Amino acid sequence: MIPFIDLAAQRARLGQPLEDAILKVVRSGAYIMGPEIGQFEAALSAFGQAPFALSCGSGTEALVLPLMAWGIGPGDAVFCPAFTFAATAEVMPLVGAAPVFVDVLHDTYNIDPAKLDAAIEAVKAEGRLTPRAIIAVDLFGQPADYPALAAIARKHGLKLIADSAQGFGCTLDGKHPIHWADLTTTSFFPAKPLGCYGDGGAVLCKDARLHDLLVSLRVHGQAVKSDLEGRTFEHDPKYLNMRVGMNSRMDTIQAAVLLQKLAIFPDEIEARGRVAARYAEGLGDVVRPPSVIAGGVSVWAQYVIETDDRDGLAAHLRAEQIPTAVYYPVPLHQQAPYAHYPAPGGLPVTEAAAGRVLALPMHAYLEPDVQDRIVTAIRNYVKKNG
Repeated sequence: MIPFIDLAAQRARLGQPLEDAILKVVRSGAYIMGPEIGQFEAALSAFGQAPFALSCGSGTEALVLPLMAWGIGPGDAVFCPAFTFAATAEVMPLVGAAPVFVDVLHDTYNIDPAKLDAAIEAVKAEGRLTPRAIIAVDLFGQPADYPALAAIARKHGLKLIADSAQGFGCTLDGKHPIHWADLTTTSFFPAKPLGCYGDGGAVLCKDARLHDLLVSLRVHGQAVKSDLEGRTFEHDPKYLNMRVGMNSRMDTIQAAVLLQKLAIFPDEIEARGRVAARYAEGLGDVVRPPSVIAGGVSVWAQYVIETDDRDGLAAHLRAEQIPTAVYYPVPLHQQAPYAHYPAPGGLPVTEAAAGRVLALPMHAYLEPDVQDRIVTAIRNYVKKNG
């Protein structure tokens, strides 16, 4: 079976330095918030073009933390696509707020700015919820239309979050999403383009006070420097709790792994781009290959094609020992926990895509001969079945 994502090939490339980094943490005993955490946050900040980077326990918690910091809760609306993983939308109910689902663009699958603006106006007109924020998803690895989204956020006075769980490292006109967004969140789940060996996440932001609040919320609402101005507390600040927080610390071992992976990440992004280009060249005349926004660079978390006979093609590839995946077979607004939340104007593009999309093997180490086998299998099926 061809690997869908070949983490073993990446591990082989990283070699002994990766194992040494892990063992160093094991021997140090600093398993939580060890020195590698600060080192990784500094490196992540530099790579991601953001003044501040905060590591945390998961990509989901990376989304929850800023909602908590901004005081978003009951009666508030946060706008997001339904064509995404559940984590994007579940964070709103977790803080008592409501997700409002917005349709996506047909070519990039990212949130449609025109539909977003209309949805915000509809929620305002209804008056039941107060619009507070937008979560744009960099789906399958490419940036959303951040110049348009930032203009809409400014128009309505909303916060803008770039959910880069799949797209961390993507750029638009050479700039990371943080250039337009209030903050960027990401996930280091092992299958992500930049993944660790467990769970982990991060928030990148530009505002010092927001970063201070996130530092506090990450560790049970502990006192931070700004809380202690003008007062004396001679003990560990985690024992002076200034707000209700949570436990969202990244394990030191994961930071050590990510420091090694971040060093080769730019090279891997380029390699993923070459793989995507080979797919487009070999498949562009038989299926609908993915489109990338003008000026955008995708990190190609997934390579997703569209075809009329998605399930038949998937079965054929499975018989050829070629794995595939469907992102996402059931949009969030059609799933029980989210079916009662608003979706102004409906989501026809989302619903159509859900029945047609198919993800192919994609990683930086996909060899041309293996990729040729995948392309040939797809072409043969389409030729035989029309």
